[in-house]
Amino acid sequence: MMYDQTRARQSAGQTPAAAGRRSPSPEPLLPSDEQDKIVQRLRHALNTFADTPLEALEEAESAYDEATAQLVNALAERRRLLRAGRQDQQSDAQSDELRHALRQYREITQRLLHL
Repeated sequence: MMYDQTRARQSAGQTPAAAGRRSPSPEPLLPSDEQDKIVQRLRHALNTFADTPLEALEEAESAYDEATAQLVNALAERRRLLRAGRQDQQSDAQSDELRHALRQYREITQRLLHL
């Protein structure tokens, strides 16, 4: 058997195919500008709590409501796109599309469970 230097340099459990590739980071569920607006509102609530605690709490609650509503809408849109992508496909292409959709559902669900 021949000595494989590339394989020898890999950490234990790492396969040759996985060594050279990295999985792309997942697409954010909300656009960064929308995330920034919500974070700014939360910061404002925290910074004003000492002077106006009730108003600060209401601001935080409103930011929470906005974030959850936008998240629900983004997830519904993602589901709509996944469903639309597998419509009108031939059986050969449909299998690949179904596999892709399954991966997307798994990735999104795992992200939601780790929030």
